[in-house]
Amino acid sequence: MDWFATRLLRWFDEHGRKDLPWQREIDAYRVWVSEIMLQQTQVTTVIPYFERFLARFPTVVDLAAADIDEVLHLWTGLGYYARARNLHQAAQQIARELNGRFPESPEALEALPGIGRSTAGAIAAIACGQRAAILDGNVKRVLARFHAVPGHPGKSQTLKTLWAHAESHTPQHRFADYTQAIMDLGATVCTRTRPACERCPLAGRCEAHSRDATALFPEPRPAKVKPTRAARLFLIVDSAGACLLEQRPAEGLWGGLWTPPERPLDTGEASVCEEFSIDQRQIADCHQVLPFRHTFTHFHLDIHPLYVLLKSGSPGVMDRPDVLWFAPNAPEAIGLSAPAAKLLGSLSTDLQEFQLK
Repeated sequence: MDWFATRLLRWFDEHGRKDLPWQREIDAYRVWVSEIMLQQTQVTTVIPYFERFLARFPTVVDLAAADIDEVLHLWTGLGYYARARNLHQAAQQIARELNGRFPESPEALEALPGIGRSTAGAIAAIACGQRAAILDGNVKRVLARFHAVPGHPGKSQTLKTLWAHAESHTPQHRFADYTQAIMDLGATVCTRTRPACERCPLAGRCEAHSRDATALFPEPRPAKVKPTRAARLFLIVDSAGACLLEQRPAEGLWGGLWTPPERPLDTGEASVCEEFSIDQRQIADCHQVLPFRHTFTHFHLDIHPLYVLLKSGSPGVMDRPDVLWFAPNAPEAIGLSAPAAKLLGSLSTDLQEFQLK
């Protein structure tokens, strides 16, 4: 076993995290769900979501049998919803084609929807007893600093170099402990800002530390200005306080989630109501409120909410499977986009304020 792995495992035995929810009763399903949830999301954020998810879907077969709306509902707030859709699709594939049994090799795991090379390696190493390297964000940072690897990890040559280091340091024994150890080191010691080098078991041979250059590795993504778009969200509310929602297409932004109708900024309330068979004579009042910004990975979306208050409910839309009336005081178990959850969470208060004006 090389110096890197020996030191790291010795540190893990004394300081590593060993009581996270997914570290109890370890199996491929629990490891898989945790690894998907932890992509671009902090441990402290993931823990309550993981516990609720496993309470509702204790096995991969339970997840496969679930309605996608309920899966997205339990994912609401975690973001990156393609992860949840892929999780559901992969569960169905495992249940249908593999009789509910997880494949064990990294290659077979990687063939499932939403499982990349690093996630496959983590599942194989932690749950299946297979020697496999991983390279998540924390591991990239540890290896980039230890070896002073130049270039942003998103560049193909840099990524190739990091994978080579990941493979070379993965030991022939204690794969599960090593995998958890290197993730833990990146998450708790070799952090993105202000790394605790004085507590790092690898500091003695770390190139970035020896150069006093930890801030330079890994190299940041080249600066790129995010474009800004604008859209209007129509909160069409009936006399009982229920809000009309439509389901987004399965592919694209907020895929499969429910949200108030989103239309171009110059769209009027009458034309939107007409789409849903609502006579404009049913409109009692409209209230435009201040816009707010929702940021995606590649752009900013400035959302302009417009509340359309109706004199009564709206007949004629309930026969559409992609439309429903959502009552915030008796919510359904559906997946909501983040802006929808925000607006619906304050809907009752907003309606009261409109009545007082």
